[in-house]
Amino acid sequence: MIVVMASTVAAERTAVLALHWQVNTVRPEGFFGGMLSEPVRASGVIGRAAGFHAAARAAGVPVVFTRFTIPEGEGDLVRNTGFMNAVGEAQECFRPDAPATALIPEMAELGERDFVVDNQRLSGLASGLPARLAALGVDTLLVTGVATNLTVEQTARHGTDLGFTVHPVSDCVAAAETAVHEASLANLELTTAGCLTARQVLDRLA
Repeated sequence: MIVVMASTVAAERTAVLALHWQVNTVRPEGFFGGMLSEPVRASGVIGRAAGFHAAARAAGVPVVFTRFTIPEGEGDLVRNTGFMNAVGEAQECFRPDAPATALIPEMAELGERDFVVDNQRLSGLASGLPARLAALGVDTLLVTGVATNLTVEQTARHGTDLGFTVHPVSDCVAAAETAVHEASLANLELTTAGCLTARQVLDRLA
């Protein structure tokens, strides 16, 4: 069965979900810098995503940033994967006030309706954020962030299961390897309302 998606995106019911635009994720000095900083730099995704966020704000869409942090006591961290064990062992650099946990400068200036949410899960929606979005009347999510096959894919699938209409913004996400990035987007084309480029989103906003 082929599902035809709506040709417009209602700005008043939409939010950008901007995932893990943090020093730890995309800068050489960050925890994942050795894996992600160079592919992210080479892709040019930071500039594209920052430009998309600004254009979405101008169209009346709030931008919600998620940060992966680990407070004292580990919060909601569950060490049930190699990934979560690794960050748990390095938790000092993931403290909410640690320099490496900060949003990168290109993303740090928030709009009037923007806000930042911290959690200890791979999905950006594994917190009280879904209820907060619903209270704002949001039913559609536009997902940007790093990495495509990690927090982006996990969050997009989670959001879909929670009942949101989810569009990964395909040129505003990146991964460590091109083949992995493309495979993840192919998965998301099937498991969400479909991937859109930044230009396609902005053309559909109404």
